[in-house]
This record gives sequence, C-alpha cells and structure tokens, in this order.
Amino acid sequence: MLRIAGRTDQGRVRANNEDSFYVREDKGLLVVADGMGGHASGEVASRIAVDIIRDYFDDAAGAKAFVGDFDPGFLEGTNRLGAAIRLANMAIFEAAGSQAKYAGMGTTVAAVLIQDNRMGIAHVGDSRVYLARAGDLAQLTDDHSLVAEQVKREMISPEEAREAENRNILTRALGIAPEVKVDLNEMTLADGDRIVLCSDGLSTMASDEDILAVVRTAEDLEKACSELIGMANDRGGRDNITVVLAEIRKKKGLVASMWDVLTSWFRR
Repeated sequence: MLRIAGRTDQGRVRANNEDSFYVREDKGLLVVADGMGGHASGEVASRIAVDIIRDYFDDAAGAKAFVGDFDPGFLEGTNRLGAAIRLANMAIFEAAGSQAKYAGMGTTVAAVLIQDNRMGIAHVGDSRVYLARAGDLAQLTDDHSLVAEQVKREMISPEEAREAENRNILTRALGIAPEVKVDLNEMTLADGDRIVLCSDGLSTMASDEDILAVVRTAEDLEKACSELIGMANDRGGRDNITVVLAEIRKKKGLVASMWDVLTSWFRR
C-alpha cells in the first residue's frame, strides 16, 4: 500500500514559483521538477517536464515510443522512466528554441516509479530523492551541480556547499542540449520505508537530520510536507520549495489486521 502527499511553495524571496510536481498513487509515480530561466520560463520548463512524464505513463494514451537506449541492467519500468525524462528534455529544448522568451530555460527533475516492492529512480540536476528507513536518512541521488563535484573531491565540506554563492550552478539539466544523460537506479523497498522527493529549496535550507526528524514518525503526510516547507521558510526561504513524501506499507492479512485492532484496545 502506498500513501503519497506533496506540496509546493514560492518561498520568501523568489517572485514566482518555478517548481512543479506530480504524484499518482495507482501508478506509484512521483515527480519533482525545479525550473530555471528568466521571467516565467523556468515555470514553463518544469511544467513541461512533469506533464510529459505524466502523459508517458497515462494508460489512456497507449504505449509510448521508447526514447534513448534500453539498459538491460534495469527493469522495464525504470527504463521507461528514463525514456520519459529524455522525451521531456527534447520538448523543453525545442520549446526554448521556438520563442525568444523561452531561450535558456531548463529544469531539474527527480522521479521514482514504485511497483510492488521495487523502486526505480531517475534524475537530472539537484532535485533529490531520499530514503528514510530504520531511523536513518539516505540520499539516493547525486546532485549534478558544481558544489556537489567540489564536495566529492573534498575541496569544500557539505556545510560550505550549502552556503556557497555558486550552489545553484548545475552541471546537468533538462532543456539545455538536444540530449541529456539520465541517472538511473533501483532498490528494493521494505515495509515502513518513507521516500522524500524535494527541490533544492528544501535541501539547501534543512539538514538531513532536520528532514529525518519530521518524516520518520509523521502519521499525517500532508502535515509533514507543510512542516518541512515551514522549516525552509523560517530559515529564509531563499528558493521555491517542493516536497513529496511517500510511505510504503505492506497489505496485512485478516489475522494481522485483527491483531492490530485487539492491541489497539490495550493501548488505550
């Protein structure tokens, strides 16, 4: 069983919200995109990304052509997630070249596809996917940014990266070139796992410990998303903030369900 909640917020500094997100429980599809570009073009780029990924997995539209190379090391669903992102890149790149007001627009994207107990992950840019499990928070995606490269080479610390003036410089994004390399990954999920997708408006304002403290025990996922956005805004809200939170629960049999009811009476 999958529960999902998501929220986006303009933050305290930006003139408009260039983030977009999309979730669909029955497909296990979660997407966060963080647009960039002058005026409102970043908003256009992120919306194109989530709309194309949504449509790619829409049953009503039928099977879509595969875009890019199929990697046999990953499941079909994960490969299709990568293909959807490559298609989105092509659309944004073409749109950016079609009108002067869209020139230079682009977007990050982080997306997961949860099918049974397997999760496919695909991303480009510095929007992140985290896993909260057994009291720990693990970042499942590597940022495609200049400061992330500097941290990897031990030139600066993660704390310095969070405050660096060049922290917004990306090394990879959708819409910048006709083709883009999409990072793919997969993992097996366990009962109680919680998945967090977010734009850098959260990850640059809250530490992993801060995020874990909110999501590890939250029963109301919508409230947890709001709490994380409130945390980022209380610390300055320098960028748009988007949070998607999902919880994985195994379906329980009749005996287990009856046991939960009985034990709940003794806990009152």
